This record gives sequence, structure tokens and C-alpha cells, in this order.
Amino acid sequence: MRKTIIFTLLSSALISMCGCRQRATENTAEYVMLSNPLPVKFGDPFILPASDGKFYLYGTSLSDGFETYVSDNLVEWEKCGQVYKGGADGQWNKDCFWAPEVYERDGKYYMFYSANSRNNPNHEDENFMIGVAVADKPDGPFTDLFNRPLFEAPYPVIDANVLFDDSGKKYIYFSRCCYKHPVESEIADKARAEGFCNEVEESWVYGAELKDDFSGLASEPILLLSPPAKLDDRQAEWESRSVTSREINRRWTEGSYIFKRGDTYYIMYSGNYYGGGNYAVGYATAKSPLGPFTKADNNPILQENVSTGGPVLGTGHNMVFTNPADSMLYTVYHGRMSDNPDERVVFIDKVNVDTIAQRLSISGPTTAPQAIAVK
Repeated sequence: MRKTIIFTLLSSALISMCGCRQRATENTAEYVMLSNPLPVKFGDPFILPASDGKFYLYGTSLSDGFETYVSDNLVEWEKCGQVYKGGADGQWNKDCFWAPEVYERDGKYYMFYSANSRNNPNHEDENFMIGVAVADKPDGPFTDLFNRPLFEAPYPVIDANVLFDDSGKKYIYFSRCCYKHPVESEIADKARAEGFCNEVEESWVYGAELKDDFSGLASEPILLLSPPAKLDDRQAEWESRSVTSREINRRWTEGSYIFKRGDTYYIMYSGNYYGGGNYAVGYATAKSPLGPFTKADNNPILQENVSTGGPVLGTGHNMVFTNPADSMLYTVYHGRMSDNPDERVVFIDKVNVDTIAQRLSISGPTTAPQAIAVK
């Protein structure tokens, strides 16, 4: 475990110099220095600031379930071990345990996750569905709320994200996989004309209202986000890099995460091949939880920095959380270091929200030490 450096800032001027802000300067604030990447080898990371005052980090890492790490300060992380175990005979899921997200509600902890379903009558190569597990503590053990997927879809689905809206309604967002989903577009036409591939498959993000007891969907899923069809679309260049670089004949829209600021909903999403260097994050905005969403003109807001002399590539599948110590927004995401591109590691960076312009930016990917507030 790395050594934590704790220091006290006495004035707003000093805080500003360190890239940190504090609304009240009468009291001192303790800060620690965080350096990316964290000492955690996760994909699809998710951080829960729990009511016990600790942070819990979940992610994709195990072949038969999920593990978690716990921290008091977002810098030092202690491994808690496996908190959910799947894949046993009699369970609905089989393998490919991905992208857990954990929410604290009324003294319980609910984990939404993706896995391959055992129910596979057509012997599909990809048969991913979404499950829900529950625990009394953030470090588990989690057990399935229902021994079945949350809902049955006619295509594989992954990357569940849940919004508890201030209207009292609950919404779920997920990605339809690229598998067996060829889509016609000018990008696909160009790839065919150049002899790269015969078709381009795509993954799309959907949203639906969720039942209060998490037993299923309360509305039909609505398509919210998909890759652009036209070459002159301002999003086409960055969202098509996996195809235009001839990395793979697929375009992804996945790993969505939604939150609200003011009267605007911001949905973040990852594009390009999740296993490659072009994986990146964009966002879109809407005035209602199910859109319509408009993609931002400053996308992507998180991407590799190898092309500009940095060491980080493949940045994506992020979520956003509030640090209770200073009420600032941070994003956690995975990336890959250029000296070990096969390994996914975890990053934490600041998120900036301009509520007037309805504009997001991320101060990252960073590898230099940054000050972060602790209680």
C-alpha cells in the first residue's frame, strides 16, 4: 500500500493553487495526494460513497463474480475479497461477469451487473443479460434478488446503470451488444469500398423505466444513443476510430452513466473498441431521463494521451460520484498504460460541470499527483 501524504490547507488561495476549491475557508481542510493509476487492476470501475463514510470500488476482474476494495480517502485501497459469486449450478448466470454497479437504498445495497445467461436455446455466442443482487453491507455478501435476469431481451445486453430520479421514478440504462447487429451507414459503406469489411456491427444505448422493486421494466426500452450514420456528423470521426483504423468492424456505444445537474440530464458513454487504444468517453444532454439526447460538440471529453506524448490509452467505461469531503464531482474509469496495454487499471479525475452552458469536461487522464479532499 502506498504511503499517504496528508496536508492541511488554510486559505482559499492555497487551495486554488493546488487545483482544489473549498466553499468555506474558516475551517482547515485535509487533503491527500492521489496519483493515477490506482493500485487496482479493474475494468468497468464503479465507486460507491457509502453511508458508513467509506468508498467501495467494484469492477470487472473475476471469472465467477465480483470483488471490491474499500478506502477512507480514495488513495489507499484495501481488498475486501469476493463479494458476489456466480456461475454455480442452479444459478441463472454462467460466466462473463461484467460491470457491477452498487446502489444504497433504504439500508440495503443493490448490485446491477451483466453476465452470460444459462438459458440459451439458440446456442448464441453472446447471451448476456442483466442481473440484480442484494446485500446488507456494501462489502457483501451479495445474493441474487431473483434467480433470473432483470428482463429478457431479444439481443445480448450489458452495462446496466440506474437513475433514481427526483420525480421518484427509477430508470435503467443499458447497451445492446454489437453481436449480430450490422447497421447501414456511410461509415460502413466506406469500409466496404476500401475492402476492410462487408459489414459494421454496432452497440446502442437504451433506457427504460424500472419497477420500484427492481423486478423488471416498467416501460418498453427506448433507443437513446447510437453511432452517427453520416460521415459529416461531428461525432463520426471519434466514434468510428475502431473502424477507420481497421482495428475491428464494430462501433460501440456502451458503458453509459447518467446524472442530473440543474434541470439537465447528462448521459456519458464510451465509444470504440473496449480492448483497444481508441476507447474514449463522450456525453449527451436532455431535459428528461429518456431524452431525446443531444450529443455534445466537445466530445470526446476523455481519450488517450499517447498521441500527445502521454502514457495512457484506452480510457473508458466511467461513472461519476461526489466526494462528500468537498462536494466536488469525480469520475472513475479504466485505462491502459502504454508500457502494458493488455492490463486495465483504474483512474480517478475531476469532472467540471458548466451548468449554464450545459457542458462537461474531465481533467484527465492524469498521472501527476493531484490533491483530493478527505474528511
